[in-house]
Amino acid sequence: MEELNRFDSINQYNAFNNHETLHPLVSVVDYSKAGPRVLRRSYFGFYGIFLKDVKCGDLRYGNNYYDYQEGTLVFVGPGQISGIENPTEVYQPKGFGLVFHPDLIHGTSLGRHILDYTFFSYEVREALHLSERERETVLDCLSKIAAELQQSIDKHSKLLITTNIELLLNYCVRFYDRQFITREHVNKGMLEKFETLLNNYFLSEKPQTLGLPTVAWCADQMHLSANYFGDLVKKETGRSAQEYIQSKLMDIAKEKIFDRDKSVSEVAYELGFKYPQHFTRLFKQRVGQTPQEYRMVN
Repeated sequence: MEELNRFDSINQYNAFNNHETLHPLVSVVDYSKAGPRVLRRSYFGFYGIFLKDVKCGDLRYGNNYYDYQEGTLVFVGPGQISGIENPTEVYQPKGFGLVFHPDLIHGTSLGRHILDYTFFSYEVREALHLSERERETVLDCLSKIAAELQQSIDKHSKLLITTNIELLLNYCVRFYDRQFITREHVNKGMLEKFETLLNNYFLSEKPQTLGLPTVAWCADQMHLSANYFGDLVKKETGRSAQEYIQSKLMDIAKEKIFDRDKSVSEVAYELGFKYPQHFTRLFKQRVGQTPQEYRMVN
């Protein structure tokens, strides 16, 4: 069985990287202090932001791979596993990492908004590629957090540390927005594939066997994480992925309703609805009329 590094606490991760624990719930790690290693797969029981300045092989997340180049920022959340498939080469890690335990942010502004930072559940291959200026901004934020960790822990520590982490994460939101723009040609291709995927879905027998297409199913078919896929669609169309699916669903529903040989219930079942009343409710919500009223008026 493949060996797995398990890190449940910040202290465990610090020890692994030859780093002193200044605070039990948060650490800024300088990987140049760590010893040479083979990068095995690792389980994380906390949040991690990793900026590594060395090419260290192909990282695996699930069944997918990402070529971990220099100047790349990768995020992991509690309970995630990432690492290299069948590692063999020994390398000297370089760069920096910020790790913080969920207990640190409970009752803080960051704790209330942590789920808004959807990139913590992106796949590794959906990492953030930094420009040199963006990299300097990240390092500056890490430096401020590290400086605060050098202070004695007092009643101000938690607020100051979490505020600086939140600032870093907000910069990362900006940088991801930039990446969505600079990779627009790639994103356009993804939207075209999404449209084709939905068209083919409703032309097949899948609605009757699988039901309505979900955002998670569509993302999986396109080999993206659900959050990255949803953010991409939102950036490109101004609509959520769920709204996009519902819009496509209504376009197809309107066409099918013109077939008077089929009842509204039959149309609902063909589209993948388990209960016709759910179809009627959604149709009226989106179109402003019930399916029967739409059929009569048109």
